[in-house]
Amino acid sequence: MCQSALFLFSQPAEDSSGGNLEMKKVLVVDDSLSVGRQLEKIISESGDFTCVGHAKNGAEAIKMNHAEDPEIICMDMNMPGMDGLTALRTLAVMDKEVKVVMVTSLGGVGDKFTEALKLGAKNVISKPFEADNVLRILREL
Repeated sequence: MCQSALFLFSQPAEDSSGGNLEMKKVLVVDDSLSVGRQLEKIISESGDFTCVGHAKNGAEAIKMNHAEDPEIICMDMNMPGMDGLTALRTLAVMDKEVKVVMVTSLGGVGDKFTEALKLGAKNVISKPFEADNVLRILREL
């Protein structure tokens, strides 16, 4: 889905004054294909963002961050292999510019939520997704 989103939204958006605005590139990181596709759809259909890829774990996210240079990474906290918090630690050192939003089904409570924010996550999105909430969080970055 990301590849078609790139094709469909490859033209820059226009601002209210008629000037062009560059859409922000977003990398989705989730081991669940269905959850990843749902998030990609919300992002791609917004008109404000373009999805540049879907990684299935933290290690893939680090590689894709280097290759695709997204402005924003939406990353699940709990994944097999390298989890989101471990990847966040690495990304925070490697790329000071990227903004990471963690994704969790934990409802945004507990030690992992606090740890993610301490490690540099900009916000946390809870599953199941509400499109308006996801886009509000991404637009605030």
